[in-house]
Amino acid sequence: MLKRTSIFVFALMIMAFSLFNCATTGPGGKKSLILVSTADEVSIGQNMSKEVESQNKVIENPVVENYVDGIGQKLAKLSDRSDLQYHFKVLDSKEINAFACPGGFIYVYSGLLKTMDNEAQLAGVMAHEIGHVVARHSVKRLQQVLGLQVLLSIALGESSQLTQQAVGTGLTVILQGYSRDNEYEADYDGALYMTKAGYNPQGMIQLFQKFVAMEQDRKTTALDKLFESHPPSADRIARVQEEIKSFNLGDKPLNYGQEEYRKIKSLLK
Repeated sequence: MLKRTSIFVFALMIMAFSLFNCATTGPGGKKSLILVSTADEVSIGQNMSKEVESQNKVIENPVVENYVDGIGQKLAKLSDRSDLQYHFKVLDSKEINAFACPGGFIYVYSGLLKTMDNEAQLAGVMAHEIGHVVARHSVKRLQQVLGLQVLLSIALGESSQLTQQAVGTGLTVILQGYSRDNEYEADYDGALYMTKAGYNPQGMIQLFQKFVAMEQDRKTTALDKLFESHPPSADRIARVQEEIKSFNLGDKPLNYGQEEYRKIKSLLK
């Protein structure tokens, strides 16, 4: 009888835990079971960002910094996790990529900035990374890699050693990339957020078209990580084009922002 009672109590605890930890992970009120609190997610992200910035040079041109951060903040305010304090920085590297750490710490490589032609393309990249944060893809991956017991210990603040382990593991996971489904989800969320912010979602398509040409050329190693960690660009174009149709844009005027972007791009060495 005692054993049955214990099982029943444990089941009730799990049900209660599930109910109180269903977090928003996408547009339209989408929810998922997340075992890491927002506060712990931000703490992990802060530690990961310190590691990132200890290994990479951050561009410290105020004009570039403010421009990139301004676009990011505008998009973040319209996302489904607008409660987070987002941080957007540019890393000085030839690599053509971008990534997001848990809790809203987002990085874009200068190599990617130099590849783009307008603000809508940049907005597409940043909105995509915000989509990863909204969907908590890195947190979900950590749940898979570290397991429930470790994550509960981190959430309860029981072990700084385990938290440090999560930082190292999480950063490795992020740099390795996500599943194709995760990337497609971030593409959709990103296209939606950039459209809400007044950017033409075709900017995202334009960037993917650039990637298609680069995939066929493959003369630079700066693209290796991007192609290893993301679905084929042609597939992404087809999916996003279909998704844009569902936005019912009509004749709504949407921005590309070419002139301002050219000025910023000229400041990158």
